[in-house]
Amino acid sequence: MANTKQSLKRARQNDARYKLKHAQRARARTAVKAVRNAVLQNDKELASSLLKEAEKVLDATASKKVIHKNAAARTKSRLVKAVQSI
Repeated sequence: MANTKQSLKRARQNDARYKLKHAQRARARTAVKAVRNAVLQNDKELASSLLKEAEKVLDATASKKVIHKNAAARTKSRLVKAVQSI
């Protein structure tokens, strides 16, 4: 358990930051999963529209340093390739 004022504050900050990043990461995963499900159903129109949303979410999470920018770029690249394969 934290003892000093500084360590108590750091613990509060870390907890708040974890909750925020966890929610943003979950939102990105959900967006990616939606695109992959649309690809599996061979629905190109739906996949394309979901891809745009997923790209926005991935860019936002990368800019907030929730995920690494290269991880976001790699994921976007793979999603685009999957949508084009339909």
